[in-house]
Amino acid sequence: MTKSFFFKDVYSNFIKRIIDLIGAFILLALFSPLIVFTAIIIKLDSKGPILADVPERVGENGKTFKMLKFRSMILNAHFQLRTNPKFKKLFEQYKKENYKLKKDPRVTCVGKFIRKHSIDEIPQLVNVLRGQMSLVGPRAYYPDELHNQQKKFPVTKGLVKKVLSVKPGITGLWQVSGRSEINFDKRVTIDAKYVGSLSLKKDFGIIIKTPFVMINGKGAV
Repeated sequence: MTKSFFFKDVYSNFIKRIIDLIGAFILLALFSPLIVFTAIIIKLDSKGPILADVPERVGENGKTFKMLKFRSMILNAHFQLRTNPKFKKLFEQYKKENYKLKKDPRVTCVGKFIRKHSIDEIPQLVNVLRGQMSLVGPRAYYPDELHNQQKKFPVTKGLVKKVLSVKPGITGLWQVSGRSEINFDKRVTIDAKYVGSLSLKKDFGIIIKTPFVMINGKGAV
């Protein structure tokens, strides 16, 4: 075992988890007023729960988990897109655009703002405390998205396996490199590159960039 591999292994399996726990507690305390305010305006803006009711995502080693997000869409938006006949054309467009929609009629008024500035992602700090996610890591995908996109981009199968070897993150190299403006194949390549060079320095750099991305809102849908 080389020295660089040893330090990477210690960081990814021990130090990173400590940073996640400390960081998540601190951020939850700092964001507590924003969390309460966001919950109130979501309830006032549209019918439905405060948190999004969506299927589980694929996490570390392919294990699925419930990723927490503030609700930014109409009630049961995920299921309606796939089952409601009035959204049939929208669903086809959704798949063609790499499982993202730039103009999604399901997004609420409040949802547009909290999605643009990534405020809807704040509840994922609880996922970090549960050990399901990390502060920094690859994007967490829906199972059907992973399956269909790998059929469309078969060259990504090896990269996806590498990406799923670590916990997904609230933020990550992809998130600070263009977000939804980047297609699936390039997105997975970016995340695999992150996994291959995992380090405290890289994570710290991503964390520093994240607030600017949140404020700017570029690439969000």
